[in-house]
Amino acid sequence: MENPQSKKESLAANRIDIRTLHQDVAGKIREMIRKGALTRGQRIIEAELCEQIGVSRTPLREALRVLESEGLVELFPHRGVHIRQPSMREIEEMFEVMSVLEGTCARLAVKNMTQAGWRRIERLHQKLENHYAEGDREKYVAVNNVLHALVQELAGNRVLDDILRRLREKVALYRHQQLYEPRRFDESMREHREILEALRRRDPDAAEDCMKRHLDRQCKALVHLYETRDVGE
Repeated sequence: MENPQSKKESLAANRIDIRTLHQDVAGKIREMIRKGALTRGQRIIEAELCEQIGVSRTPLREALRVLESEGLVELFPHRGVHIRQPSMREIEEMFEVMSVLEGTCARLAVKNMTQAGWRRIERLHQKLENHYAEGDREKYVAVNNVLHALVQELAGNRVLDDILRRLREKVALYRHQQLYEPRRFDESMREHREILEALRRRDPDAAEDCMKRHLDRQCKALVHLYETRDVGE
């Protein structure tokens, strides 16, 4: 006979899984947007997307509500749900805020970083160097995201961490695209070397300036890329 306590724990676990499923679905859709599987203006056909992801319509619709609140999709009466592409001005504004906040993270990271923290930074930077040498932009982007998140963690400010985490989820959908702008991959690697050197020297002013400059250049490259695409279209 099943233990009543075990039964309660099993039911609780199931409830948690069900409650968080829509969050997993939302994350999957964000990834599809980032990789271009879902593009701006595209209408979401619920039945097709359910089949692709392997879920029922209930968690999908809950996920779409989350994404609508984040400004990633739009619901049009009688026309369904469409992938929303922020205007270039909106993207510029996001990068402007990210630049200031990530610059502050770099400054605080210098002040709070332990030797163990520095070794973690070094290891991730070496992975960046390896992926850069291989010309593998996808792996470079993945490690880059982890590295920026680590600087944020080492800053040790929970309020800053909370604000940046939510903003980074939105910016991450677009920031990787700038690496396909001519020469941008090379520039990004040079900028990361400058950031690493500032952290190595424990120079808070230089770390902040290098990080802000890195984000500003990402934004300019992305704007140029979108302008070029719009002219081509």
